[in-house]
Amino acid sequence: MGQIISALGNGSQTNVILDLENATPVSEEERQIFDEVSSVLDASAKILVAVQSYKGCEEHIRKAILEPKPENEEAAWQAVLPAVDQLKYYYDFSLELEKVFPKLISALCRNDPRAQLSGQQSLAKKLADVFDFVLQFDGAKTTNPSIQNDFSYYRRSLNRMKLSKQDANITIRDDVANKMSLFFAYPTPMMNTVIESTKKLFSTDSSISRDNVTTALAAMGNVCQNMIEKKIQFRHVNTVIFCLRAMTGSIILYDHISPSGAFGKKSGVNIKGCINTLKTSADTSSLLNALKYTTLHLNDPDTPASIKAMLD
Repeated sequence: MGQIISALGNGSQTNVILDLENATPVSEEERQIFDEVSSVLDASAKILVAVQSYKGCEEHIRKAILEPKPENEEAAWQAVLPAVDQLKYYYDFSLELEKVFPKLISALCRNDPRAQLSGQQSLAKKLADVFDFVLQFDGAKTTNPSIQNDFSYYRRSLNRMKLSKQDANITIRDDVANKMSLFFAYPTPMMNTVIESTKKLFSTDSSISRDNVTTALAAMGNVCQNMIEKKIQFRHVNTVIFCLRAMTGSIILYDHISPSGAFGKKSGVNIKGCINTLKTSADTSSLLNALKYTTLHLNDPDTPASIKAMLD
């Protein structure tokens, strides 16, 4: 890495240098944000292992529903309690991500976003790290209905436990359970966290413009696409899929905050090139599905039929 990459978008070409493998902060201000984001993401690897191996309590819950005896209901309750504690761990992480992500976006987008990406490459790496985690977490959650089913059973059982006065040791009460329910109700809860925290930023910090954020996201997505297309020699074999997730996450967030979306002719994203790169890369079906089902504007009338056909 470390060479000039062309970021294409909207008919223009901007040379950007990005190192998404080993970039480190070059200023104290950059390091402060870098460390703050890193402290949150430190838990991400452990969370991914947990959510990707989540087994659920399906057998216990089914037996309690089909054979509603006290012993079956108690067995299901005891099985679901540690599972829900695990789900709360995921939810608590999303709250930390919700707080830190706007700070990362602000640091990258307060001034000229292309210059900020190039000049604060460690923060560009952190942005890629966030998208890498978010897409993997949401992919695991989307394909595992036990996560939603376990929590739904827990919420239904709360009232029964309170009525029977067996709720003394319950740590997740109604107020938190309601918030968790809203979080897990989204098919892609971590991406929703990132999207909503970015939207909130526009209303709380007038120095951050929507145009700057979309410019940064377009540049990020286009740079990642170019690195794959030009077959840049990475130091680590996993960097290819890492770049593809960063590209996909950038497009999804862009599509949610840009009024015209990522798929139209006015988009700053090289969307045709990005989709083609995903389609010609290995192990990207989940990323193609994310573009198809997690974006807002794919099916807009202004989206070219050729782009829609690429994702059919």
